[in-house]
Amino acid sequence: MKTKTFILIMILAGFAVTSCQKTQPIGESGIEAADDAVFAETLFDDVFASVEIASGIAESELKSSVVDSCPVVTVTFPGEGLWPRNVVINYGTECVGLNEVVRSGKIMITMTAPRKQKGAVRTVTFDNYFVNGVKMEGTKTVENLGLNTNQNVVFGINLSDGKMTFPDGKTIEREVEREREYISGFLTRTPWDDECLITGVATGVNLDGKSFTHTITNALHWTAACRFIVSGTKRFEVEGIEPFDLDYGDGECDAYATLIRGDETKEITLRFRHPRLGNQ
Repeated sequence: MKTKTFILIMILAGFAVTSCQKTQPIGESGIEAADDAVFAETLFDDVFASVEIASGIAESELKSSVVDSCPVVTVTFPGEGLWPRNVVINYGTECVGLNEVVRSGKIMITMTAPRKQKGAVRTVTFDNYFVNGVKMEGTKTVENLGLNTNQNVVFGINLSDGKMTFPDGKTIEREVEREREYISGFLTRTPWDDECLITGVATGVNLDGKSFTHTITNALHWTAACRFIVSGTKRFEVEGIEPFDLDYGDGECDAYATLIRGDETKEITLRFRHPRLGNQ
């Protein structure tokens, strides 16, 4: 179990907060809001990983399609030159991947230039794309912003009109503005040693129809070798719920994270299947 101790410093303003006021315990609504968020995070990060792998294939292969049991990756050249390139990741009607994750449909990518080139943009859309029965929608852009002061490559990530539709018809809506700083693996030939630090904000509406803002307060550490975020913290502000934090841990690759509000902590399990809905 991953736990951390936090010291909460409150700035008291006017009479709105008194020194004897206590925070409310993290109830079921807070846990459910966190489940919504980490599930959406996991599935959209899964899309990012698929796009990274397909981008590498698109840059290295000159033949029109590459098949590795599933999916089929098809590369086409809409113009007379080598760029731009269109890439389709076709999972067909059912493609069972690692950890029994089932995908179907297509992820479509338009690449303006090689991903390692500053200013290169990849635009990602979906065609009837499902992960474990959840339909994914939206437009995601990934732009190479060049080197930062640490001499690491940074990508700007924008998700607009993001939407996840569950088998029972419920939805999660999501808009994202973030940056991913590559701290390892960017220049290697294999995608499995990639590691990024993620910062930024996500907004939207959760399964219960409540608006939310999720702000990364300590950079999230993503690794291609792990199914889930391995460290970092995020601030949750959800309509009707007192704000709380989510701590992904200290770098260990596991399926646990900790909710924190004041002195109270609750451990939750990260997953590719939502615990509240009938897509188990």
